[in-house]
Amino acid sequence: MVMGAAGTDSYVLCEVAGTTYAVPSDDIEQLDMIGQLTPVPNAPAFVDGVTSVRGRVIPAVSMRARFGFERKPYDLRSRLIIVRSEGRSVGLLVDGAREFSTIPEAAIQPPPEGLVDLSAQYLRGVAHIDERLVLVLDIAELLRVTETRPSISTEMLPARS
Repeated sequence: MVMGAAGTDSYVLCEVAGTTYAVPSDDIEQLDMIGQLTPVPNAPAFVDGVTSVRGRVIPAVSMRARFGFERKPYDLRSRLIIVRSEGRSVGLLVDGAREFSTIPEAAIQPPPEGLVDLSAQYLRGVAHIDERLVLVLDIAELLRVTETRPSISTEMLPARS
């Protein structure tokens, strides 16, 4: 994690279905426009396909579908956030990602107990930024979490050389 002054961490804020999420900057390889997506047979329902980024083939995960929201067509605001976890790169398809922020570690509260166990697994916590509630993601858990629905297995994610 990139630590700023007085215990603050750096994040990219993104939107999915009207909710703001914080992705730790240390987990991000790059932010990009959404290019050509090639469907993959028998992929989990939330994997929209694969895309080529700088000569690498990256699986593209619809965060709307991953979080159980209704899908919508991608537009000019939509972004591909390429994250790296456990030696693998994955593209997260989000509604928008144009804001960087630092969040003091002390400002991140644990997820509320009322959340379903599966939701809380990939949330590191919740923070107030200005007048917004921001859900702070744990990328490793988001990509690892096992659900009753199919999830991304490490076998389907390309290893990075």
